[in-house]
Amino acid sequence: MFITPAFAQGAPAAGGTDMLMSLLPFVLIFVIMYFLILRPQQKKVKAHQELVKNVRRGDTVVTSGGLIGKVSRVIDDSEIELQLAEGVKIRQVRGLISEVRAKGEPAKEESES
Repeated sequence: MFITPAFAQGAPAAGGTDMLMSLLPFVLIFVIMYFLILRPQQKKVKAHQELVKNVRRGDTVVTSGGLIGKVSRVIDDSEIELQLAEGVKIRQVRGLISEVRAKGEPAKEESES
């Protein structure tokens, strides 16, 4: 009985603009994040995929583990064989190639004559 109901002192004049103004900073942050972080990262990933896809026999590559070797054989779409030294060959997953240092000569195709 001693408690009276509390009423709002006034209703907002334009409710739509308040909501728009409160969301505007979040939208601006997302746009800035897209252009400064997401877009360059997507370009970098696309360039790495293209680099990995174009690895061929004779290329000198650096793996993400720091090994430097020459591609002696392309096994399939996901693996290659690297020659680290004379008589030392390893199988490497293509996705773990970080850099191609020197492009090798393309393999000579044998014609059926």
